Amino acid sequence: MVLGGLAVRMLTLTVLLGGGVMGSLMADEGQGPVSRPGVSTPGVKIPISRLTPDAVFDVPGAPDWMAIDAHVWISNEPKNTVTRIDPVANRIVETIAVGARPCAGLAAGFGSLWVPNCGDKTVSRIDLGTGKVTATLPATVAHSEGGVAVGAGSFWMMLDAAGTLARIDPATNAIAARIAITPESFAVAFGDEAVWITSTGGNVLTRVDPKTNAVAATIPIGPKPRFLAVGEGSVWTLNQGDGTISRVSTSTNALQATIAAGIPGGGGEIAVGEGSVWATVFTLPLTRIDPATNAVVQQFTGEGGDSVRAGHGSVWLADLRRGKLMRFDAAKIKATTARP
Repeated sequence: MVLGGLAVRMLTLTVLLGGGVMGSLMADEGQGPVSRPGVSTPGVKIPISRLTPDAVFDVPGAPDWMAIDAHVWISNEPKNTVTRIDPVANRIVETIAVGARPCAGLAAGFGSLWVPNCGDKTVSRIDLGTGKVTATLPATVAHSEGGVAVGAGSFWMMLDAAGTLARIDPATNAIAARIAITPESFAVAFGDEAVWITSTGGNVLTRVDPKTNAVAATIPIGPKPRFLAVGEGSVWTLNQGDGTISRVSTSTNALQATIAAGIPGGGGEIAVGEGSVWATVFTLPLTRIDPATNAVVQQFTGEGGDSVRAGHGSVWLADLRRGKLMRFDAAKIKATTARP
């Protein structure tokens, strides 16, 4: 996801957007336009106009971070809201006010949606059934472009750039443990009985054992890894430094593959589901990787993108700039080719 909330410096102006980069082709520190060449494999690049959404939801503002359970949830940083969508009825159920500038991911678990807010340094906890905010937790957010997770009976988030991982007990809404990991770690995921965190500054993936609250492995991966997802027996990281995707085995902690996707620069997001790995950035809003071959098999070009999730038989792709969320049938995506 996000993408994930990113502070993008354009000249001297800083624009905060949860999960995305409104200045889509600007580097994190205002270093000028970023080239996103994508892949050169013949027949892989496809205009996204070839895809017809099964549904399009209007979410005016900057729809970005997502989480999926029985519903689809998407945050909206400039509106200070989260929108809930019913994937069966294909309709927006409600829009819920949260803290100031929701950012750095969403996570669903323990009967709640967990929403970090960069503006007022809180976490909003929303009841998944009623849509009501049941608690507001004080918590600093390490970086607006990050990620949070649930698992092993806890909610996990990074508190600061020094590398403080917080384990929050959903029974008390209090921090149960603070775990020191590599500095400049911002995005967290949970899977295969472990907590996984990328360090954008350290170029590593950290594995934390929730049974001991200790670092179990520190794994070198691609440059400036940011967003990550767990699935298909692996952790997949989107590396903003060179636009590659690293695949790390959750059973051996070994780097299995480095996949050239050609999508460097700030923003973007990655997800696993419906039999594929999905990545998104502006100008190349959807890239599909086959986990059986570790190859980019489809890369859609055009407008849209910056946050992606897979679930309910679909790929959910945010069009942050135009204030929309698009739903695509995963099987139809896979059947789409470069030629009519």
